[in-house]
Amino acid sequence: MRILILTQYFPPETGAPQNRLFELAVRLRANGIQVEVLTALPNYPEMKIFPAYLGKKYVKEEMSGITVHRTTIYVAQSKSIVKRLLNYFSFVRSSWKRGKKFEKFDFVLCESPPLFLGYTAMKLSRKLNAKLIFNVSDLWPESAVKLGIVTNKFLLKMAYRLEAKIYRRSFLITGQTQGIVSDIKKRFPEKDVYWLPNGVDLKRYDPTTVKGCGFRQKNGIAPDDLVFFYGGIIGHAQGLEVILSAAEKFLNEKKVHFVIMGSGPLKNELKAIAERKALHNVLFADPVGRTEIGSIISEMDASIIPLKKIDLFTGAIPSKIFEVLAMEKPILLGVDGEARSLFIDQGNSGWFFEPENTEELCKCIREIVINPELLRTKGQNGRNFVAQKFNRDKIAQAFIEELHKLTKDVNSTTHKQNGI
Repeated sequence: MRILILTQYFPPETGAPQNRLFELAVRLRANGIQVEVLTALPNYPEMKIFPAYLGKKYVKEEMSGITVHRTTIYVAQSKSIVKRLLNYFSFVRSSWKRGKKFEKFDFVLCESPPLFLGYTAMKLSRKLNAKLIFNVSDLWPESAVKLGIVTNKFLLKMAYRLEAKIYRRSFLITGQTQGIVSDIKKRFPEKDVYWLPNGVDLKRYDPTTVKGCGFRQKNGIAPDDLVFFYGGIIGHAQGLEVILSAAEKFLNEKKVHFVIMGSGPLKNELKAIAERKALHNVLFADPVGRTEIGSIISEMDASIIPLKKIDLFTGAIPSKIFEVLAMEKPILLGVDGEARSLFIDQGNSGWFFEPENTEELCKCIREIVINPELLRTKGQNGRNFVAQKFNRDKIAQAFIEELHKLTKDVNSTTHKQNGI
């Protein structure tokens, strides 16, 4: 079996889709499947081509035994819709120009968003005689509408038509959350939709073997102080203002600290707010690679995981949850819906606070300050829960079995139709 993964985002970039797709590719290969990746020159989230790739239009390289093809992409730090579209469509074009030169594949697995990459995916599936698997990690254009990213009616109409066209031409649609799967099944009941969740490498994120990197010492944080951590994209959707507001309430608590690690479009704005309010208990840190984040998490006490209070996000499951819980660190979850049901109600691995509600977040923090022993109990619960439900090895194996089953069913039906 040969699978081509088509995605705009891939390591060495950091982020949820990058890590998820890389880890899936590694496991597919370990199970005897030939995997290649067609992606863009790395640039995210800074929207600058990484130094090692500057001036290049195409790069072919190996990562953990996986052949990765990188093609050119237009990047700009402007947030305008025109610049965004140029970014998306430049890779649509370059990925098609490179991909049409490939030999036959059995499957093309396309990551969405960006939805527009579906143009390339459909053309490549025909050109390479491959079945199309369309992986939906965010319902687009619905999310773009609710976040106010896209308001142009013509563009939205085009996007909804494209979404329907891609789904109908897909051999299999996969959704990252149960909410996404349910939404697509309701609108396209005739299609096969499979839950392909995110997960965690339990060996890499093992609190018994992963040791700290001296983060506290380097930043003047005492071993017995409480550190509440956010690690990820610093963008519009996350609603990180709630962390700054909570930090302001704890300015007089010398043993309570907040760390915001990552990069993104709102980082400078949030840093300016923290400086203006003299939030000396808030530390902004640059992002680290996936091989280093475990050591950082090991030195934290709990992770704050917020999102904006938008109906769309009730089905969201932020990927950062998995690594944190695997490291036996509890979460303060500002995401309602599916994530709350899984990790708070079922997993008992942290605390829930209403999204963007500073008072509720502070209440959770105060409970930890008073009863710090709860950190250990809920952290252990979290490790046990993700080990049972979100082990990457098991997720990959189940996906492979699903592909074999569907392929066998299709072949059997074809043979019957042909009278074989």
